[in-house]
Amino acid sequence: MRGVPAALSSAGGISLSVSGLTKRCPKPLSFSRHHVPSLTCFSTNSSLGDSSASKPWLLVGLGNPGKSYQGTRHNVGFEMINAIAEAEGISVTNIHCKALLGKGCIGDVPVMLAKPQTFMNLSGESVGSLVSYFKIPLNQVLLMYDDLDLPFAKLRLLPKGGHGGQNGMRSVINHLKGSRDFPRLRIGGDCFFCWNL
Repeated sequence: MRGVPAALSSAGGISLSVSGLTKRCPKPLSFSRHHVPSLTCFSTNSSLGDSSASKPWLLVGLGNPGKSYQGTRHNVGFEMINAIAEAEGISVTNIHCKALLGKGCIGDVPVMLAKPQTFMNLSGESVGSLVSYFKIPLNQVLLMYDDLDLPFAKLRLLPKGGHGGQNGMRSVINHLKGSRDFPRLRIGGDCFFCWNL
């Protein structure tokens, strides 16, 4: 997929280098980090809303807020954001547009990491607001979410598509005025167990 940050794309999909991860996942995720991230990849002369600025990627993990939902399959998107944030040293603690939000870089690519706090089925309220507020092109919005139709630990990165019966994605598409032209990472089955070693 053209334009996806190089650190996020590979022939085998996304990889996360989280200790112990390979013990239980048949296809281990590895997320390589080549240097300590800095915010220098964000333009210091212009705001995110300025069209002359390099637009960041918006990486959104879908899930449900609250401790009672931690470790559930629907929160695998949140777990992906947590793993990326930890690997890249990005703090995801600000609240904006009904989401926990963090800004940083993966390599030299500016990114914003978001975890909508609206509950899964209303994720579009947050995602639509973030896209609109920061004027992020849809081809630079990557949604990450669970997909029970994929085998355990299988990742599928797609440049666009439908909601596939996933209510969080249905909400996002509705709040993006019906557009399906944004990338998504579908995470198969019960892969969230991989993060709970």
